[in-house]
Amino acid sequence: MKMKNKRDFLPQQVYCLAFFTVIIQLCLGDISYSVLEEMKRGFVIGKLTEDLGLNVEALRARRARIDFQESRRYCDIKLETGELIVNERIDREQLCGQRPSCALNFELFLENPFELHRIILEIQDINDNSPVFPRDVLKREIRESADRGARFSVDEAHDSDIGINSVKSYALAANDHFVLAVHTSADRGKYCEIVLENELDREKQAEVSLTLTAYDGGTPQRSGTAVIQVTVLDANDNVPVFTQAVYKVSLDENAPLDTVVVQVTANDKDEGPYGEVTYEFTHVPDKAKNSFAIDNIKGEIKVTGPIDFEEAPFFEFRIRAEDGAGQAAHCKVLVHITDINDNAPAVLIKSLNTPIPENSPSGTEVAIINIQDKDSGTNSKVSCSIQENAPFRLKPSIKNYYSLVTEGILDREDVSEYNITITVTDEGIPPLSSSKTLQLRISDTNDNAPIFSQQSYSTFVTENNTPGISICSIIASDPDWLQNGTVSYSLMSEDINGAPVASILSINRDNGVIHAVKPFDYEKLRNFKVHVVAKDSGSPQLSSNVTVSVFVTDQNDNSPQILYPVQSGSSFMTEVVPKAARAGSLVSKVIAVDADSGQNAWLSYQIVKSTDPGLFTIGLHNGEIRAKRDISDSDAMKQNLVILVKDNGQPSHSTTCSVYLLISDNLADVPELKDISTRENNTHLTVILIISLAAVSFFFLTFIVVIIAVRFCQRGKRRLLLDGAVAIPSAYFPTSYADVVGTGTLRHSYNYDAFLTTGSSTSDFKFVRSYNENTLPADCKINKNGSPELDVQNGTEESLQVLQWRKAQDVS
Repeated sequence: MKMKNKRDFLPQQVYCLAFFTVIIQLCLGDISYSVLEEMKRGFVIGKLTEDLGLNVEALRARRARIDFQESRRYCDIKLETGELIVNERIDREQLCGQRPSCALNFELFLENPFELHRIILEIQDINDNSPVFPRDVLKREIRESADRGARFSVDEAHDSDIGINSVKSYALAANDHFVLAVHTSADRGKYCEIVLENELDREKQAEVSLTLTAYDGGTPQRSGTAVIQVTVLDANDNVPVFTQAVYKVSLDENAPLDTVVVQVTANDKDEGPYGEVTYEFTHVPDKAKNSFAIDNIKGEIKVTGPIDFEEAPFFEFRIRAEDGAGQAAHCKVLVHITDINDNAPAVLIKSLNTPIPENSPSGTEVAIINIQDKDSGTNSKVSCSIQENAPFRLKPSIKNYYSLVTEGILDREDVSEYNITITVTDEGIPPLSSSKTLQLRISDTNDNAPIFSQQSYSTFVTENNTPGISICSIIASDPDWLQNGTVSYSLMSEDINGAPVASILSINRDNGVIHAVKPFDYEKLRNFKVHVVAKDSGSPQLSSNVTVSVFVTDQNDNSPQILYPVQSGSSFMTEVVPKAARAGSLVSKVIAVDADSGQNAWLSYQIVKSTDPGLFTIGLHNGEIRAKRDISDSDAMKQNLVILVKDNGQPSHSTTCSVYLLISDNLADVPELKDISTRENNTHLTVILIISLAAVSFFFLTFIVVIIAVRFCQRGKRRLLLDGAVAIPSAYFPTSYADVVGTGTLRHSYNYDAFLTTGSSTSDFKFVRSYNENTLPADCKINKNGSPELDVQNGTEESLQVLQWRKAQDVS
């Protein structure tokens, strides 16, 4: 009869059983479920959230997933509800065959933190298979001499289901000769024999057809039928007998073809055709049909196809031995497959976190690795390692799981990427190994401050520069990546000469080029320092700074300044030259300074115009006016000299001054002084004259003794007196004027004899006095009424380095 389809409907009570799952929490953290086979896809097996104590959000956040070692995924997780559901058709008979217990083992994988739960899914059998006889027609030959009560074995029916769903009973259709006897044995289960109830008569009926039905114990009950075709023969009173009821053998996997697994032997004491025994399989597992065959005559079971321990670790065969008269015997053959090391271990990456921040602490989990070896026993034991020159190590975890963790400090600037080769080797003979390479990238963190190309910078800029001109370029590099390595520049807020740095310099934020905001003036600001800050764009932001020294170089942008003699509008200064002056006598000195420096401040003097060109000469570098020849009575009393003072810059700057000289031994002999005094003070003549006369009288009475004494002491030294230095008041020098020898200007220590008018046209005295900067407090000018007038000049404010005098001295 034709077998019923596996997809026959199930009664309501079976569906109720299917929806009922049993959850057992094992002491090792394992979870056990039970489910009926052939459940539809999406059927809920259990509630993982309840069993794990997690909510649905945590289950999704920790990337829960099912890991099967087999290629097929029978179950999956429904992340929306946290339920374990059926993903593929589960056929218990295909998975486990006749084994009484059938379970699927897989693993539930959680991350952050890493957890591994072993799930055992017991597959419960349902009655989806009908009993099946080896053949639809079972032929038996029975001698007509058989006695009543004689028993004849019948091939048992096979049901792929187990337990109550397997074969439970047989039924024989009503007939005139045979009844059915059903037996139970440990190795065969339910089997039956036909018992001769009424003697056979070959002459009356040569063949008898019997309908045998096998029933299982499932609900609904399934059945299978076969026709027993009995041929009536002459008597055969012996049945073949196997030498062993059960044959147990071992076979190496991958055994070559035609390897003899075992030879079964059955003996029949009959002779002739009744004693000739033939062998055949009565039941062969589906996985063994293409791998084994039996020799019908010899009873040898041979290998005819590939044997793989990982697919089927053992086989069970049922062998039937039949003699020539149809008598048969049965035995069982158990073949245990021996594992050999034919599978290299596999490296499976279950989780990989890349890129890895370079500031990750030691022990940070990078990857979760699972090692699988399909072999068993020693052949499945593995060792796992990585190369030694990488800052990572393998940390054993649960079962064959390893965690790849950091060891030591990661620095993206040194190594931005690692190729980690994981090598795994089993303990089989010979050992097999495999490897897998992980590419781990290191992500950047802002751990490096910008670094300047120099420890400090110096730059020179010429004064009177164009505003906005570039004066220096600052370069800083940052080995970090992207924005962490993007450098911007700024000037540190500070004051330079009382002015904010932003009013003097600016810096390009992107390229570090420093620009001058306004022109520089060397005479006001010769050098200064600023601090440049370089910042990256990381978080937190890192910075460093460097000092930039700016030196302003001088340009010849200042003309010489005449300090002495003072050039004023209405007043004038006159130097008195004695008539007895000899050639080479120092009669006066032009003092000039230049605010510039260096060769721009080197001054030279020359007379460009004079009343008597051959009478006086001037020192080229020191400005000293000396008599070129002896003064005679024929020389004009009043001598005017125009002096040109020129610097050494390019282009050169110059200025002129007038020097007034009077050749006389007595100021009272000068008529011009009388006229000047009379003309300028007509309106206040009386008052001024009284004051002047009183002052002159006071000075006369006070110093006449001193003057007589000096004249007496110096009577023989008149020439020495004439060569003495003219006293120049300190007020002519700038407050910051540097007293440096060899600059071309007059030193403070020089003293000159000044022959000044007394302002009285009636005096016969010539006042000769040695002055220095302590006794002469102001510049003396002769005013229009002939009286001495004090004129205080404070000079310029610049601080100058005067170098011309030393050079002038060296030249002279």
